[in-house]
Amino acid sequence: MKPLLLAACLALPLAAQPFQFDLRHLESKATETLDLSLTHSTLRLAARFMDDKDPEDAEVKKLIEGIEGIYIKSFDFKDGELSKADLDRVREQLRAPEWLRTVGFKNREERDTAEVYVREVNKKVAGVAMICAGPKALTVVNIAGPVDLDSLADLSGHFGVPKLDGKRK
Repeated sequence: MKPLLLAACLALPLAAQPFQFDLRHLESKATETLDLSLTHSTLRLAARFMDDKDPEDAEVKKLIEGIEGIYIKSFDFKDGELSKADLDRVREQLRAPEWLRTVGFKNREERDTAEVYVREVNKKVAGVAMICAGPKALTVVNIAGPVDLDSLADLSGHFGVPKLDGKRK
């Protein structure tokens, strides 16, 4: 009984660890790479410069209080360098049952796709991941920590998260 209890106690921190993408396979193909990591302390520092009297800023501050980090990696490629296999390798990291794809968008004409995944740990939202890809670009956003999905749209356009305006082209 004691070894089982010890194993369970040691596994608890592992379940709480933030998810991180492995995107090393894309770095050698990319002509440009942007890597932005905003930890909890960095987000709290940035929030201090937001206006509490502005309703949008107040909502963003409230939303980022529990977030462990926002990690954004963006790649630019020559046309044709980003393959379907490359994208599949990124998507494979977001497997069920821990991750659930909640939004998928595809524009065949412009060859753009966008996907949103939600990570659940113990039936609670523990992160959100977004993959936005086109023929010459890929952006992957990982929001680690408890996220209020109803307030997530308020985070768009802040801290490097793409602006979600709800309009379709």
